[in-house]
Amino acid sequence: MNILAWVILGLIAGAIAKAIDPAARGGGILGTLILGLIGSLVGGTLTTFFTTGHVAVTATSFSIPGVFVAIVGAIIFVFIWHRIVGRAA
Repeated sequence: MNILAWVILGLIAGAIAKAIDPAARGGGILGTLILGLIGSLVGGTLTTFFTTGHVAVTATSFSIPGVFVAIVGAIIFVFIWHRIVGRAA
């Protein structure tokens, strides 16, 4: 996937994840982009694990199911991040 598709996927997935999860606030456009890209990696890795049984760090594709997986991955990432940061503070 080329860099422009990654940026668009990150922005779409990050914006929708921020709209769904009230804990994912702040960060501006760069934070939204990073959240979406990390969500793509988390979602892609989990999808690969559940479909093949092997752990491989992969990203989702720029498609409707790929955006959905990236959104779910972003929400999972935000949930885990707030659990880690909440206990450390």
